[in-house]
Amino acid sequence: MLSTRFLWRTVGLAALLSTLLCVFGFVYAINQIIFPSKTEQTEAAAPQETVKPKESSFAAKDKIQIVAIGDSLSAGTGDLSGRGYVGQTKEKLEKQFGKPVFILNNFAIPGFKTSDILKDMAAKKDMGSAIAQADLILLTAGGNDLFEGGQGIFSGQSDEGFNPKAALDRMPEALQRLGQILDTLAKQNPNAVICYVGLYHPFLDLDEKREGSLLIQKWNQAAFEITNRYPHMVVVPTADLFELNLNKYLYTDHFHPNQDGYERIAERIAQIVK
Repeated sequence: MLSTRFLWRTVGLAALLSTLLCVFGFVYAINQIIFPSKTEQTEAAAPQETVKPKESSFAAKDKIQIVAIGDSLSAGTGDLSGRGYVGQTKEKLEKQFGKPVFILNNFAIPGFKTSDILKDMAAKKDMGSAIAQADLILLTAGGNDLFEGGQGIFSGQSDEGFNPKAALDRMPEALQRLGQILDTLAKQNPNAVICYVGLYHPFLDLDEKREGSLLIQKWNQAAFEITNRYPHMVVVPTADLFELNLNKYLYTDHFHPNQDGYERIAERIAQIVK
């Protein structure tokens, strides 16, 4: 009798322990589902960090360094404040990104054609060094190649007063040189954002048939095809800015932008690199 009673007590105790263990395990599982541990939360959140959007290249930098090259537009001719679009771009980017922006150097020289720019890039070692350090490279080129101060366009070759044929004849070689300039910039600094400021038609009010507008469009389209070969290169459109506001945005020389015209260009650049 004693052994039988002991056996039943043992079986009953084991059953009770098993029941308690199952209840405890069930409660623990429910608790972990409703209130997961910090470790599990961290492990679950970890994959989300890998898909976090990357900051823009400028936003991630402590400072932004600008180099400008080209002709009188990059030199700022026509802006009586002396800032031109380069200086105004600097100011706008400082406000936009909330960090210091420096103009390392402005190598632009009034009157320069694409051939002059290429010679300068080959001859000046400090130019190549500055380009290699830049975060943003600004370029204007081609206007002097096409218009040459009006040579051939207002030479009396046409009774209509404006003859775009002279500029059209000069276009193929000038575009070839523009391509060489942009290719050199991309090789000297493959990481910088390179903005080529497109051409506008400064003689639109003297061009009744608006033939010059088609000429400018052709040039800008060709420039776009060149820049499209490179991942960090872009054409900054300007033709539309002056199309309906020629007198408002041109300087008194009827060729260069005035301070307001340069500001419109700077605004475009700031929008593009935002």
